Amino acid sequence: MRVGILTSGGDAPGMNACIRAFVRIGLGHGLRIVGIYGGFQGILDENLGDLDSRSVAHIIHRGGTILTTGRSEEFKTEEGLKKAARVLQEHDIQALVAIGGDGTMRGLTALEKYWPGQTIGIPGSIDNDIWGTDYSIGFDTAVNNALDAIDKIRDTAEAFSRVFLVEVMGRKCGAIGAHVGIASGASAVAIPETKTDLKVIADKIAEGRLRGKSSAIVIVAEGDDEGNAAAIGEKLNGLLPGEKTRISVLGYIQRGGNPTRQDRILATRLGVYAVDCILEGVRGVMLGEVRGNLVKTPYEDTWKKKKSLDKWMLDLIGDLAT
Repeated sequence: MRVGILTSGGDAPGMNACIRAFVRIGLGHGLRIVGIYGGFQGILDENLGDLDSRSVAHIIHRGGTILTTGRSEEFKTEEGLKKAARVLQEHDIQALVAIGGDGTMRGLTALEKYWPGQTIGIPGSIDNDIWGTDYSIGFDTAVNNALDAIDKIRDTAEAFSRVFLVEVMGRKCGAIGAHVGIASGASAVAIPETKTDLKVIADKIAEGRLRGKSSAIVIVAEGDDEGNAAAIGEKLNGLLPGEKTRISVLGYIQRGGNPTRQDRILATRLGVYAVDCILEGVRGVMLGEVRGNLVKTPYEDTWKKKKSLDKWMLDLIGDLAT
C-alpha cells in the first residue's frame, strides 16, 4: 500500500518528528511511504519521492519540515482538485496523511469529493486554534520561544524602567498570548477573544508605578481588537503622561527552533496513531490528543467548532501582576 504524506500551511516545530514516526512505523507495517514536497501544490507539481528509514534520520530535533510546505491557490479550484486526484491515482497512492492547520483539513475535505483514497489529518499549527485536540504540534515550542524572548526583554525593561509591548502571533486566536502572558508574569494581555480596555491597562501600569514597580510588560496578540502592538502603544502613550512605550514584535522567531519535549512526544504519538488508522481503514478525520487520549474528529468540526481559552486563568493575570 502506497501512502503519501505532506505538510501544509505554516510550518510548526515538531512536524519532522511526526514525519519520522509515521515513516518508520509505517515501513515496519509494510507500507510504502511517499513524501510530497511543497504541500498540496506538491501533488499538482508531482513533486514526490519515496521515503525510507534513512530519509528521516536525525530530524526529530529539527524545526521546520523536511517535506517543505506552502499554500496553493490552484488546489482550491475544481480543476486543481481533479488534477490532484488524477496525480494521486497515477502514482498509485491509496492514502494521504496531511499535517497542518484548519486550512489543511479543509483541503482534505475538498479532495475527498474527487479522490476515493483514505485521508487522515494531523494538527500542526503554532496557533493552537484547531478543535479536536488539546494542543497542536508546534504550539508548545512557539510559547517557549516567545517566553524566552520576553524574559530577555524584561531585563532591558527593568534596567530602563520602561513599559514594553511585546507582540506575539495570533490573528484570530490568542492562545499564544494567553499562555505567554500567564507564564511571563505580564502586567496585561490583549488578545482577540476578549475586549481590550486600554484605560484599564493604563491604570494598572500607573498603579504599579505608584507602588514602586520599575517596569511593565504587556503581551499583545497581532489580531487584537485595538490593533497591533504599535497601535496599542500609541494609544497607551496618550493615556500615560510621561511614558513612552517600547515595542518588540517577535514575529517568525516563534515558529523556528528545536521542538520541545512536549511537541516531539505529541508529534510522535500522532504519527504512530496515523499508521494505525490507515491500517484500520479509518478516513476523513483529524487525529488529536484530548486529556491524554488519542481521538478522531471529523474534519468539519475542526473549523466549525471553536476552542475556548481558560477565562479563569486570564482573569488572574492582572491580580498576579500586582
